[in-house]
Amino acid sequence: MNIPYGRQNITDEDIKSVIETLQSDYLTQGPKILEFEQAFAKYVGAKYAVANANGTAALHLCAMALDVKEGQKVITTPITFAASANCVRYCGGEVVFGDIDPETYLLDINSVRKLLEASPKGTYQGIIPVDFAGRAVDLEAYKKLADEYGLWIIEDACHAPGGYFTDSKGQQQNCGNGNFAELAIFSFHPVKHIACGEGGMITTNDEALYKKLLKLRTHGIVKSDDLYTNSIAFAGGDDKYPLWYMEMQDLGYNYRLTDFQAALGLSQLSRANAGIDRRRQIAATYFEAFNGKNYIQGQSGVVEGHAYHLYIIEIEDRLGLYNYLREQGIYAQIHYIPCHLMPYYRQFGWKEGDRPFSEAYYKQCISLPMYPTLSEAQQEFVIASIDQFHAAKK
Repeated sequence: MNIPYGRQNITDEDIKSVIETLQSDYLTQGPKILEFEQAFAKYVGAKYAVANANGTAALHLCAMALDVKEGQKVITTPITFAASANCVRYCGGEVVFGDIDPETYLLDINSVRKLLEASPKGTYQGIIPVDFAGRAVDLEAYKKLADEYGLWIIEDACHAPGGYFTDSKGQQQNCGNGNFAELAIFSFHPVKHIACGEGGMITTNDEALYKKLLKLRTHGIVKSDDLYTNSIAFAGGDDKYPLWYMEMQDLGYNYRLTDFQAALGLSQLSRANAGIDRRRQIAATYFEAFNGKNYIQGQSGVVEGHAYHLYIIEIEDRLGLYNYLREQGIYAQIHYIPCHLMPYYRQFGWKEGDRPFSEAYYKQCISLPMYPTLSEAQQEFVIASIDQFHAAKK
């Protein structure tokens, strides 16, 4: 019995959708892209969505769209995949890491506020909070802080399609709905909620940013008469621009998604709610099994609005448990090595002890199998194996 920490679920309907698209006239830049974008925007409650190559590309596009420049400072969390920080470096900006709240594992807003208060206004340009493991950041609170200091927000919601938090008025705020962050990004990597093989999505309520993103994801090229800056005569037309004409107006990238990936995403999206429901059932079972156990230092728990990309427990002998589970065919994972202590970021002066809560979390965290097709028997085996490991240590 091999049980990974996460896995895709490809159904006959998914396969049918992809085959139909492969047999159509378009493999890329066709109608499925817009269909997927519109459906995803509706799903999260945003006005606009821009499909792209992957979550990293989505972050890079966002940083470019917000004009991150050489030397500008942006705050993010150390407990995230490196792309949340790297997108700032791609544009020449400087990454400053806050610390996490040890109870939620999310970027601690008090840590961010301390950073902002310690420097003159204008020192920082933006914040990239992460809905880590699927737990939604309270973006209402972050928006208030960002407005106070004139900052933008990119919500890294790669772990949290279908997740939400409840605002101060008691209203549900979906991850990526654009009500508090200028931009939000999602990933369609195979272990995520919606699998496209690779793929990403940006959502926003800002029309100007939306149009800028569309341009940047395709080499900075536009193909629209009302956007051209060169003359009709230069373009080779008579009284109007010829149909072949296009202009590269910015330095963009080829960050497009294919039509057959979009078709797979659309099919997966159609059962996204059922997937979230199952993830929450699995989380509840883990919580009940581990609640009150003396070897558990912390766990993801049962949290309203949590999308449960990951279910995390904290234990003292993390290495021992990790190796024991692998012997049982259970392939747990670690999320994440603190980003500020990666060799690349150490060169900028980051060192052990700089972010104590993040570093303490890393020493004990382990992500357990969490995906909708995880069976009850498999989950029981995971739980029993963890109990057996700790019973043997007594």
